[in-house]
Amino acid sequence: MGQQHFLEKLRVKKPLVHNIANIVVANFQANGLLALGASPMMAEGIEEVADMAALADCTVLNIGTLDQGTVLSIIEAGKSANKKGIPVVLDPVGVGASEFRRNSVTTILKEVQVTAIRCNVGELATLGNIEWQSRGADAGEGQIDVQLTAKQVAKRLNCIVAVTGVEDSVTDGQTTIQIDGGHDLMPLITGSGCLLSAVTGAFLAVSEGHHLQATANALSFYKQVGERAAKTANAPGTFAVEMINSLYSLTSEDLRDNMKIVEKEDIQI
Repeated sequence: MGQQHFLEKLRVKKPLVHNIANIVVANFQANGLLALGASPMMAEGIEEVADMAALADCTVLNIGTLDQGTVLSIIEAGKSANKKGIPVVLDPVGVGASEFRRNSVTTILKEVQVTAIRCNVGELATLGNIEWQSRGADAGEGQIDVQLTAKQVAKRLNCIVAVTGVEDSVTDGQTTIQIDGGHDLMPLITGSGCLLSAVTGAFLAVSEGHHLQATANALSFYKQVGERAAKTANAPGTFAVEMINSLYSLTSEDLRDNMKIVEKEDIQI
């Protein structure tokens, strides 16, 4: 299933994407999904999350602004999505920054079968039990073989692992895909990663089971969104606006002409 097909199908189907969102960037996330062509639903109350997840075509679980109530809502929504058989994306924002976040993600992953984890290198290190100097939600510092660790985590959790940064890696534990591109301004706006997780959910919602390809294509699409936004913006404030505009205006033809996806050889572990 080609990258152009995912985007075309998404814009025809307009999937309903349920988000338990980072409250810092919920508006940016919702507007980005609307611009893309999806339909956002922002709901995290424990009283309704199971019903909301059951209505949706995908559920995106973000731990950016976490408390115990949010953890319970995430688990309830994830279980409901699992019962319906719809994709679940987990964004483990800053998972290594505190014991509460680490323990919460461990619990979530025991209770919910996630389809994909979208994380940065520091978050991957925590998931892979590798020593790392955390800097909150930022990637932080340390030594890691990204592709090998991502593959190990994907195999252990039976899900797609998408690690984003200057160079993105996506794996299902067997096949690893590298995606190049993007722009230096992307990490300078709050919520660029959170919005990417939601965009990944929208692509997965129309994936028909092609989870690895849909995730890789979502990441490639998003890097091209950043590249296009940078053509008309040279500072973070205007860049954030142009990101929304680019989510709206990027076409299937643009994707076909600018794809930077490379399938890597299998990494033995």
